[in-house]
Amino acid sequence: MQKPRFLMTDPAGFDICYQINPWMRPEAWAADRAVRLAQAHAASDTLRRALEAEGAVVEVLPAAPGQPDLVFPANAAVVLDGTVLPARFRHPERQGEEAHFRRAFEELEQRGVVRRIIDLPDGLFHEGAGDAIWDAGRNVFWGGWGPRSDRAAGRALAAAFGRKIVLLELATADFYHLDTCFCPLSGGEVLYYPPAFTAAGRATIEAHVAPELRLEASDEDAAAFCVNAVNIGRTIVMARPPQRLRERLEARGYRVVAVDLDPFMMSGGGAYCMTLRLDRTSVPAEFPARQLEGAFE
Repeated sequence: MQKPRFLMTDPAGFDICYQINPWMRPEAWAADRAVRLAQAHAASDTLRRALEAEGAVVEVLPAAPGQPDLVFPANAAVVLDGTVLPARFRHPERQGEEAHFRRAFEELEQRGVVRRIIDLPDGLFHEGAGDAIWDAGRNVFWGGWGPRSDRAAGRALAAAFGRKIVLLELATADFYHLDTCFCPLSGGEVLYYPPAFTAAGRATIEAHVAPELRLEASDEDAAAFCVNAVNIGRTIVMARPPQRLRERLEARGYRVVAVDLDPFMMSGGGAYCMTLRLDRTSVPAEFPARQLEGAFE
């Protein structure tokens, strides 16, 4: 059986020196930068070890000067069946990352870790797996659009991969990528934060996920970046969760691995943001899911 494979980034270049989301407070980071950076190294190492403990292989991308958000590779691309679709970032502060990630994907292609690299049509913004979350059980992408990614880019992604996509409009600046507020789990459940979506987005989720499989995150859960989680089998690796959320997940048979990711949360990211899964395939998982109809692009 193929081991899960993730891309992470050496956090040596991590910094909070600009603000492109409400979580980022450069002045708070600068007040204790050396301590925070040491904490970030420890947090990244702990996350990597947690993934490796679940049998995963972790590829580590070197840091790059002047690219503090390179530590969030989930935003760098969509990867499925060995095909890589690199992101095009909306904010100029992150556009410098594109060349670094491109080189990393080319090296992975040369090594046979991925098969090919394709590109978005010109003129579209799309920020990778942060706004295109693969749901293996339903064999579809869930696509976020609004603050960072264009709606039309979601349609282009579906066409490029030949897979259906359920588009969900994001409603707030705080939850600017889908991965901050939406997490499909291996048992068919979806952990999500309803206030992050427009009324139409919430209705789409409710229409496509059975009530017994909808797990609504609380304000506390969302603020702790617990929805931004990595699910491997029956294990969920996440930032330290409130006790009630841990209990709800454990009651459904999941094992929760809590990681202190506070330095990265100060930049608006959690466990999912800090990883990009490279081995996802379009083979459905085995669980009784409702047939998805409509709302696809």
